Amino acid sequence: QVQLVESGGGLVQAGGSLRLSCVASGSIFSIKTMDWYRQAPGKQRELVAGITSDGSTNYADSVKGRFTISGDNAKNTVYLQMNILKPEDTAVYYCHILTARRHYWGQGTQVTVSS
Repeated sequence: QVQLVESGGGLVQAGGSLRLSCVASGSIFSIKTMDWYRQAPGKQRELVAGITSDGSTNYADSVKGRFTISGDNAKNTVYLQMNILKPEDTAVYYCHILTARRHYWGQGTQVTVSS
């Protein structure tokens, strides 16, 4: 059974940095995309950044220039480097992997940015 386990969240001051990691355990095949989503209290879950199997990346406008997504398909791992964090980045961050057959979600990791 495939499980996604995130780590790296925490409390940081505005302007600081965090690096999130997501490791997929179990057998996972035909990965199409690996993504990070986030959900702030009272708001809908939104796509933060994604990376395709061929290395193409996309970012939400709100994080462009500050966040960097990277992945290692061989290790079924995806990272999110977050720099110049802002209080509005506070949310639960979820790892997501899309394969040819289904979606996989992690349990989420809390990121809190204090002003």
